[in-house]
This record gives sequence, structure tokens and C-alpha cells, in this order.
Amino acid sequence: MKIAISGKGGVGKTTLSALLVGTWALKGRCVIALDADPDANLASALGVAASEEVQPLSEMGDLIAERTGAKGNYGGYFKLNPKVDDIPEAYAKHIGTIRLLTLGGIARGGGGCICPASALVRALMTHVVLGRDDVVVMDMEAGIEHLGRATAQGTDALIVVVDGSPWSVRTALRVKALAGDIGMTRVQAVLNRVTDATDIARIERDLDGVPLIGHVPYDMDLAAGALRKGPDGQPQATEALTRHAPAVEAIVAALDAPR
Repeated sequence: MKIAISGKGGVGKTTLSALLVGTWALKGRCVIALDADPDANLASALGVAASEEVQPLSEMGDLIAERTGAKGNYGGYFKLNPKVDDIPEAYAKHIGTIRLLTLGGIARGGGGCICPASALVRALMTHVVLGRDDVVVMDMEAGIEHLGRATAQGTDALIVVVDGSPWSVRTALRVKALAGDIGMTRVQAVLNRVTDATDIARIERDLDGVPLIGHVPYDMDLAAGALRKGPDGQPQATEALTRHAPAVEAIVAALDAPR
């Protein structure tokens, strides 16, 4: 199962990513969690303490230089298909059966250029989607910039998170159009922060054919994350994840359903 999660900033992409990662991991699945949002918060949502630094891949200068052969960030020659198959084990933050990788922001020297850091990031994403048997959950930024055509076509679904606001729905429709441009055909939505006053039927109409596969209730405790470190050092479900397990399980079931 390879899932990319997108949506407008602030709608709860990282919350949903953490809920799915935590649910699959607690079922005993091996999960690669990719934080592809420059404003990286997935580590915290998975119970990693602020004192435990998770270095973004794009800032690992020695690794980038070693794998790409680059002598600088821009200019000169470097490999576009560097070795990355060992990175999920050797450079990830291990949280039980979860391998967390933070990609970090990619500084670009000009429109359309590719730098050594972005070459390594793209190669890694292609590898984890096309070359691994693990569950993969990618917490994306609002667009889908990190996804190349091959990576996009290898994913099982792109989930767009909406919170009921008109602008979050507009972002969902833009993301769907971008996804179609690179061959990503299974685009679905999850509605976050649902209350008794939420007009779900209206939101489904506004999504204009993007299937709504689940709802996450409004709960401030969800912002604290899905996992915490247990007494034995292994991840445990937070009270919020336990409380809303049926809603998350319904989303997981919809994702596991045959296309």
C-alpha cells in the first residue's frame, strides 16, 4: 500500500498521515513514513520527542555528495539515479516497525532546474514506492511537486484532506487536476474536523466527483499525535487514536479495497 497525502496547509494532512501510519504499524505492518512537507511535523505526530533530532535528507550534505558525486549544490555533473536502497534502514528514524524519513525543503537555483539534493530525494521516493514491499505513507506539501510521473503511477492512492472550508475544497480540485497530469488516477478525499454541524452532503457535492472515503471527528487531542513512547520504548497508541480508531479503520478499509 503506497499512499500520498496532500491538501491545503492547515487542514490536517500530518494528523491523518500519523493516524494511518500508527494504525498500520500497530497492526504489525512495516511502514515507511515520508515527511515531504518542508514544514515537517510528522516526527512529533509519531511520538518523537523534540530533543530527538530528525535531520532532513536534503541537509545531509556528505551523503548527497557521496551518492550523487556532486562537488557543489549547483553546476557541474552529478548522478540522476544515485544509490538509495539502503537509506530507509540506515538513515531513517526507527519507531518500532516505522521508518521515518524527513525529506526537507529543496532550494532551487532556477525554474525547472534539478540539484543534487532533489535528485537524491526523487530517487528515494521512486525506490520506496516501486522497489519496496513496505506500506508507504507520504505526507506531502499542498502540491505534489516531489512526485515524478513514475512515482505517481506507482502509488495506490492520493488522499486529499479537506476540512469543509471552500478553499480546502478548491485546493483538492486543483490537486486532482495536477495528479491527472502525471497519471495518478485514484484521487480520494478524507474530511477532517467533522462536527454535528458539518454538512457532509454539501462537501461531497462540492468535491465534484472526488470520492469521500472517510471522516475524522473534530478533536483537539488529535493534534498531539497518534503515537507515544511506551514504558518499553515501543510505540503505543495515544488516547486520541484509540478513541477514534473506528473512523481511522474505516479509512484504512477503504484504501485496502480493490480498485
